[in-house]
Amino acid sequence: MTSRIPISFACSLYDRMEALWSGEIKPQGIDLNFIVQNHPRDVFDRMAGGHEFDCSEMSLSEYICRYAAGKRDFVAIPVFPSRAFRHGFIAVNSHTISLLKQAGVDLDTITWIEGSMESPEPHGKPSALRPLKPISITSNKSGKSLSQLLEEGLIEATIGADLPPCFHKAAHVKRLFPDFKDAEKKYYKETGIFPIMHTVVIRSDIVEKHPFVTTSLFNAFQDSKDVAFRRMRFTDALRYILPWLASELDEIEEVFGGDPWPYGIEENRKTLEAAVECLLDQGMIERRVSVEELFLQPRGQNWKVGWGAHRRYCLGYRIFS
Repeated sequence: MTSRIPISFACSLYDRMEALWSGEIKPQGIDLNFIVQNHPRDVFDRMAGGHEFDCSEMSLSEYICRYAAGKRDFVAIPVFPSRAFRHGFIAVNSHTISLLKQAGVDLDTITWIEGSMESPEPHGKPSALRPLKPISITSNKSGKSLSQLLEEGLIEATIGADLPPCFHKAAHVKRLFPDFKDAEKKYYKETGIFPIMHTVVIRSDIVEKHPFVTTSLFNAFQDSKDVAFRRMRFTDALRYILPWLASELDEIEEVFGGDPWPYGIEENRKTLEAAVECLLDQGMIERRVSVEELFLQPRGQNWKVGWGAHRRYCLGYRIFS
């Protein structure tokens, strides 16, 4: 019996990961230890700070920043556990910001305050995300959460992965884009971009010792996502607590014309290049890195989804969230 390589993988239990977690899908040649972590920021900090896992989901923006800064401790594969449009997650004080009219504001005119929405504490340890140009940015040292600061009128807006808790109780706190779903669909139809939040990275020492793990994991991630998508489309008995799931599926087909969550480089080139441009424009990286640089390239012809030009391998990666 051929021995299998033990690999630990830390990730949230997304529907596209469930078949891997349950063991229904097994990566070839790998004994996968799927470590469920419900707070991605903790995974990023533990991976970047202490290399605690062999493989994990990782903020794409942080990965790109690390790579552009010369760090090669991780290999990225074009698997994207988390994607999200963010139009609906910008909350504003409607007393001081006229809704929608502030879209397109010059970012250099903003004073940025880093912190947690729910508490006065910092939001993780994103050490790689340091601007390379002068930006007015500071840590929240007020003793209050960002939600409290917005509710009390001490800041004008919040941008994050969630709406602030005060959104549901303070009448003057509103979304910047009230019809955010329509705005997001319009954005996608105009640009073809479905923003990527997280990617998957593997420790470079693991790849150097066992190069096959990249292909094996990529194919297993793809198979697991296919299982999730197939189950979601089975509407004889609804798998999710979504009464109008059939309508949602029709809308997904109408907007995306197929798989809304593709893996691979070419399938995501426009989104990935846009992410690099955003980081460059905002002074987070010094040079424009190519998509081919950021992701490991296939060693042979056995990929289920093509990644682009062939190379031995390339270490690095990171972007949006």
